[in-house]
Amino acid sequence: MIDIGEAVIEIGAGEVDESTAKEIYRNIQTLLGTVAGEQALDRDFGIDSSVFDYPQDDAMAMLAAEYVSKIERYEPRATVVTVDYLEGKAERGNMIPKVVIEIE
Repeated sequence: MIDIGEAVIEIGAGEVDESTAKEIYRNIQTLLGTVAGEQALDRDFGIDSSVFDYPQDDAMAMLAAEYVSKIERYEPRATVVTVDYLEGKAERGNMIPKVVIEIE
């Protein structure tokens, strides 16, 4: 199972001030923590939860693609460098997404 509620966002080196970096971090944190369809005025905002209907390996690849496309669309100041998965609670087989971004 992939636990998106505990997604880790890591910011790589960039040439912006700290307040801008914090704003971008909060924007991405909100985007990744929202399920698509929850926002009344923009039903596409958030992560498509249907990716979790697939086997874990497929869901991990689809979720990574979803992160890249949604961050590109909703926070164009950031670029996804990598999406990795950390082991969560091993007894449950949980995986926690780790998104590394670079601020332009």
